[in-house]
Amino acid sequence: MAMNKIEIYDTTLRDGAQSEDISFSVEDKLRITEKLDELGVHYIEGGWPGSNPRDIEYFKKARKLKLKNSQLVAFGSTHHPRKRAAGDETLKGLVESGVSAVTIFGKTWDFHVTEALKVPLEKNLDVIHDSVAYLKKHVATVFFDAEHFFDGYIHNPEYAAKCLSAAEAGGADCLVLCDTNGGTMTSAIAGIVKKIRKGHGTQLGIHAHNDGDCAVANSIAAVGAGAVQVQGTINGLGERCGNANLVSIIPNLQLKLGMKCIMPEQLRKLRDVSRFVNEIGNIRHFKRQPFTGDSAFAHKAGIHVSAIRRRPETYEHIRPDLVGNSQRVLVSDLAGRANILRKAEEFGLKIDGDSAQLQAIVTSLKDLENLGFQFEGAEASFELLMKKELGLHRRFFDLIGFRVIIEKRKEGEEPLSEATIMLKVGGHIEHTAATGNGPVNALDNALRKALENFYPQLKDVRLLDYKVRVLTAGKGTTARVRVLIESGDHEHRWGTVGVSENIIEASYQALVDSIEYKLLQEEQL
Repeated sequence: MAMNKIEIYDTTLRDGAQSEDISFSVEDKLRITEKLDELGVHYIEGGWPGSNPRDIEYFKKARKLKLKNSQLVAFGSTHHPRKRAAGDETLKGLVESGVSAVTIFGKTWDFHVTEALKVPLEKNLDVIHDSVAYLKKHVATVFFDAEHFFDGYIHNPEYAAKCLSAAEAGGADCLVLCDTNGGTMTSAIAGIVKKIRKGHGTQLGIHAHNDGDCAVANSIAAVGAGAVQVQGTINGLGERCGNANLVSIIPNLQLKLGMKCIMPEQLRKLRDVSRFVNEIGNIRHFKRQPFTGDSAFAHKAGIHVSAIRRRPETYEHIRPDLVGNSQRVLVSDLAGRANILRKAEEFGLKIDGDSAQLQAIVTSLKDLENLGFQFEGAEASFELLMKKELGLHRRFFDLIGFRVIIEKRKEGEEPLSEATIMLKVGGHIEHTAATGNGPVNALDNALRKALENFYPQLKDVRLLDYKVRVLTAGKGTTARVRVLIESGDHEHRWGTVGVSENIIEASYQALVDSIEYKLLQEEQL
């Protein structure tokens, strides 16, 4: 039986970035873009290129990414009611973003048209049509997000349908029905989508918010009623209560309903991508997240453990490896080997599945995770860990000692940071100092200053991002912290991690891993 194909449209970088406590840098967004491409989503909404300098810079840099599976999408609104489409700055910014697909949202609830836009209902229809028609002259694909569509349809179905017809007449490639306030019930979603499906020839999409905790169910119901595009975010990020969670939607559609979303090998990357986005966003992983959480396939009760050892399907609704997860028996954790073997394959490393080396890696990994290390978002540190256990790592230098001084001379003046470091490189002792914008930057500058005479390729390395996570809640300033550092050169970016009660020591660990990773990669070229 042929599988129905569903388009997956990810808006983590735009709608997801509107989450409270989330702020993605340009480099964050570029790294997440590459991960989403690996996952195989069809469309990646990068942001609103005319709304802020960060998104403008993102689209400039994103053009240089070599995406294999995904198409970048720019987001914006219909043109200003007092302007024509050709003279509207928002539409101009979408065209100038350089992408071949754009999404614009327009009002479809008459209440919003009269009270928010303050224009006649017919004028709004002209705005929708003209905006879509203008964009279709300049870009290949135009999606129309029908904002507040379900609320609008419930209050005035005739007008909401006219808004869709206006976008359709303008040439929209997909009419995306939005539950913008997130409060529509699943049965209503399904019924309305079925009615719209009968009245419009253009393909339909669904964009659900989670204010009623129904976004995943609403998205799946919409697909069952005829929608062929699903919009959502990784881990359900989004303003207020979040957007529809693609981490749940994709496996439900593909594994439960037999609909083709992404390739099976891409689906196995789902957990990695879920955790990667959380790490980059500097938010805690939700242990009980369906499919990808640590507890999703964890078993503790004696009866359950006895049963799943014989037949896992007795207490597991799918095989965990289908989504990149693994079965866990609490107290004695049986997970790890398969994931490590798969990572070794990605890194081009050969490990025998029954070897003592593999067991040593598993043991080291568990010991480090117990201390607070996490390697999602720090793949370079994990690759170094594996190479150390396999005997493929070599030390490029030895630390003799370092010192970091922070001096504040008076109130209202920025403190001064200076780092002094002494290293042994081969038979040579190098002793140097450097200042920086804060203690970590000073230490980074001193470390690379000491090494660049021996390894000039380090001049290309830049510290791109730096994040700190407190691991031991309730201990105040004595808490253990995890430092995640992103580094890059002209071609690549990589993440490293360090953990300690001392934030400078944790930072040093991550900095050293970053440098060693770069040098090892250079040796392989």
